[in-house]
Amino acid sequence: MATRSPAGTRAAALIGAALGAVAARAAYAAFRRRPPLGDEKTADEYWTRVNHRGEPVTLLEGPAFVAGTAAAVALTPGLPLRARAAALLAGAGSGVLGAYDDVTGTSSSKGFKGHLAALARGEVTSGAVKILGIGAAGLAAAALTPRPPSSPAVRAVDTLVDGALVAGAANLANLFDLRPGRAIKAGALAGAPLLAASLARPGGPRSRQTAALTGVTLGAAAALLPEDLGERAMLGDAGANALGALLGLAATARLGRTGRLVALGAVAALTAASEKVSFTKVIAGNPVLNRIDMLGRRPPLSPAGTARPSA
Repeated sequence: MATRSPAGTRAAALIGAALGAVAARAAYAAFRRRPPLGDEKTADEYWTRVNHRGEPVTLLEGPAFVAGTAAAVALTPGLPLRARAAALLAGAGSGVLGAYDDVTGTSSSKGFKGHLAALARGEVTSGAVKILGIGAAGLAAAALTPRPPSSPAVRAVDTLVDGALVAGAANLANLFDLRPGRAIKAGALAGAPLLAASLARPGGPRSRQTAALTGVTLGAAAALLPEDLGERAMLGDAGANALGALLGLAATARLGRTGRLVALGAVAALTAASEKVSFTKVIAGNPVLNRIDMLGRRPPLSPAGTARPSA
């Protein structure tokens, strides 16, 4: 049973982070020995991709993140049953749909707009299945999330806003997974204020839920970050979608209605901007963002193809 004390909120965050880290590392080691799809001869066909350097990396970091966070959510104290079910649905649901796109997707349609345009032409892409599926998972998770009593109309609006925030955050996190460690760093920058806010005013159920969910998510992400920065593995759609969905769900537990609307507006604006501008170019052109982006990474390649020191 969840405790209402401030110490209980801090314990939920710490235990969640520890369980997330241990479970994610254990899942990664297990999947490296025995991948979820394929045998020893065919696993590379499903789980190996070429990164921005033209080097092979494994996508198994993503399934490991999904499995690790799911296990940690199931075990971490401080979560009511409905909140626990919502987190499993948002994180694992988004992760499974992301893995489906990782394994079966093609590059014929790209981006949110591209997949919806293909769907309008009658072409059902794996990306469209993922987008619609994550939207449904986000709404279902929002409907399960415990909330104070309110009228049916208010509850319906809250569910729509929260579901859109969960699904939108899942998609946005995936847009950052284009360079080593970038999606995890973006998740940390988004999750740290949520965690700090929940610990600054501990004791209530919403604070405990936020602390537990954010702790699990950031703990699992931090445990897998060395593989990501070392360019041995990447989150892929599976891991990035789950990362964003869990942080989006944590935000719905922490923020009031105005805060959730502002967060949804920011997610929508960034998603729309990604259709017109390259996040990679924007980050590279900003000294502060570029320094954060390069922290812990190998030096970028020069035009001649050799490594050069970062700025």
